[in-house]
Amino acid sequence: MSLAVHLNPRDAKLFKKHAARSGMTLSAFAAAAMRERMEDELDRQAYEEAMAEFRKNPITYTLEEVEKELGLA
Repeated sequence: MSLAVHLNPRDAKLFKKHAARSGMTLSAFAAAAMRERMEDELDRQAYEEAMAEFRKNPITYTLEEVEKELGLA
């Protein structure tokens, strides 16, 4: 698949330099940046869901309590 991205000359130069320093092509650098951005968003969504669940039932357990419950202590 092909994707065209239009950059201003300043950004294009900056991104190319950074990609080269990282041993990547500009295309590989852009793809890696997009994957990282997606992962960050998925992590943020998972955090929001976990916090919403915790707010509904804010019970926490110490390590010692968990070990005792599991018969590990």
